[in-house]
Amino acid sequence: MPSERTKALLFTAFEPSGDEHAAAVIAELRARHPDLVMYAWGGRAMQAAGATIIEQTGDDAVMGMPGLAKIREHQRINTRIDTFLGEHPEVVMHIPVDSPAANGPICDIAKGRGLKVVHLVAPQIWAWGRWRIHTLRKRTDLLLCLLPFEEEFFRKRNVPARFIGHFLFDQPVVTSSDEALANAFPEGEPRLALMPGSRPDELRRHFPVLLEAFRELRQRHQRLVGVVAATTPGVAQWLRSMADEHGGWPDGLGLVVGQTDDVIRWCDLALVKSGTVTLQVARQARPMVVFYQKANALVYLMARVILSTRLFSLPNLLARRRIVPELVPHYGGAGPIVREADRLLTQADRLNLQVADLKSVAGAFTGRHAARAAADEIERMACLDSPQPAACAC
Repeated sequence: MPSERTKALLFTAFEPSGDEHAAAVIAELRARHPDLVMYAWGGRAMQAAGATIIEQTGDDAVMGMPGLAKIREHQRINTRIDTFLGEHPEVVMHIPVDSPAANGPICDIAKGRGLKVVHLVAPQIWAWGRWRIHTLRKRTDLLLCLLPFEEEFFRKRNVPARFIGHFLFDQPVVTSSDEALANAFPEGEPRLALMPGSRPDELRRHFPVLLEAFRELRQRHQRLVGVVAATTPGVAQWLRSMADEHGGWPDGLGLVVGQTDDVIRWCDLALVKSGTVTLQVARQARPMVVFYQKANALVYLMARVILSTRLFSLPNLLARRRIVPELVPHYGGAGPIVREADRLLTQADRLNLQVADLKSVAGAFTGRHAARAAADEIERMACLDSPQPAACAC
C-alpha cells in the first residue's frame, strides 16, 4: 500500500454534469490536501479544480443507447485506463462520476487491480433495471447518493451508501438586482418561464411544443409574458432558428442566456423539461409543470417492462407522491401542457399548495454540503491524512 504522501486518486467522468460534480469534490480535496495527486479522465472544470487530466472527456456526451462507434471508443478508453493503472500503483481509489454505462467496465478494471471504488452519483437502479444491483454490489465500496431516498434503497440491498446532499444546493442562489431584471425581462403578468433543456435532441422535441403552449396561454391570458432560459449563446441562436421554422418568435416572449436562477426568480410558473433543473426550480419554490416530449410511444411501452416507478419528475420522486403535474413521457401537442398550466394560473389554492410542497422537498437538502461530505468519505475510504480524521476504512 502506498504511503499517505504518495497515494493518488483516479476520477472518471464522461458528461458535463459529471465534470461539474467531480470538480466540486476535487476542489474541496485540493484545499485540504494541496499535494494530493488526482488523475482524471474528465473535463475542463475538473482540470481547473486541480486534477491532472490524462484524457479530455465529456464534450460529445451521449444520452440513451450509444452507437457502435461510441462503444468502441469507450472500449479503447478502458484499455488505456487499465494500462495507466498498471503504470501508476500509487492510485488507491477510483471515483466514477455518474455515467454508469461508461464507468461500469472501468470499475471492474479498478477492482481487479485492488483499488477501492467510491461512486459519486448513484445510478437510477431504483427507477429501472433493478437486476443491475447485483453487478453494482460487486463494483462498489461506497455509493455517494444525491437524493435522500437513495441511501435507504441501496443499503436495504446490501450496497454501502450515504446521502451527501445535492451539488445544486451547495452554493447560494445568485440572482441579478430587481433593476437588472426589470430591464432584461418583458413587462406583464402572469410571467411564464420556458425551460426546454440544453441537448440538441431535447431542444428539437421540446421547443416547438413550448412555443405552441406559450401562444395558446397568451390567448387565454392577454397580459401573459414569458422568458426562455437558454443555457448557452449557441442554444439561444438555435432556438431563434427553430422559432423561424414554427411561425416566428412570439410577441411577449423574451430570451436570456445563462441566467436560469434569474428566470426562475422572475416567473410565476415554469414549464420545465424533466431533469435536474426541476430541483433548481423547486429550490426557489416556484410552481411548475414538468414534461418530457417523446417521439415514439412504442419505445416507451416496451420500456415499461423494466421501469420500476410510476413517478418520473424529481420533485414527485422526492415527495413520493404527485405534487407537480408531470407529463412524462409526453407524446401529444401543447394541449395537455396548456391545461395543466392554466389550472395553476387560475386556481390559487392549487398553486399555493404546490409552493408549500416544493418548500418541503427542498428542505430535505438543508444543512448538507455535497462536496464537503463527498470529500469526507473519500478521505476516510482512502485513509488520507485529514485535518479532522474520521475512522479509516482501509
